Amino acid sequence: MENSSGEPPARWRGLPSWLLTQTANHAHRLVTDGFSAVDARGYHYRVLATLEEYGPASQATLGRRSGIHVSEMVATINELAERELVERAPDPADRRRNVISLTTAGKRQLRRLEKQLAERQDELLEPLSPGERERFSELLSKLLDHHDRRTGEGAQTS
Repeated sequence: MENSSGEPPARWRGLPSWLLTQTANHAHRLVTDGFSAVDARGYHYRVLATLEEYGPASQATLGRRSGIHVSEMVATINELAERELVERAPDPADRRRNVISLTTAGKRQLRRLEKQLAERQDELLEPLSPGERERFSELLSKLLDHHDRRTGEGAQTS
């Protein structure tokens, strides 16, 4: 007999791994849509937020801090520099390296991205009460911390 309802089989519908994956797919779509509404992508947010928090850095340091692979970092910095959201300047300590810093326009864009992100978080967590949202975030953090310690990885996403 064929399942024509489009519902996934009951044997996996309640599995935490499946539920997390499906919810992560919705979260990714919401955040991607929010960022594209202000002509940006997730890597832009990660770079701008990292620069604001830690200050100017080399591309390599920025890549490690933001969890963006070097192959993606160059393209991301190029995009942000073309829009004058970051500035690239020679490192006075080692002129072979560039130091990336946040511009005033970059700070304004970061505020727009944070507004989009907050709206999308609210949309994602809409059915949860404020207390449930807090508890849900605590539980997800506990799971992530546990698995990061086991694998020796740090936070890699926004």
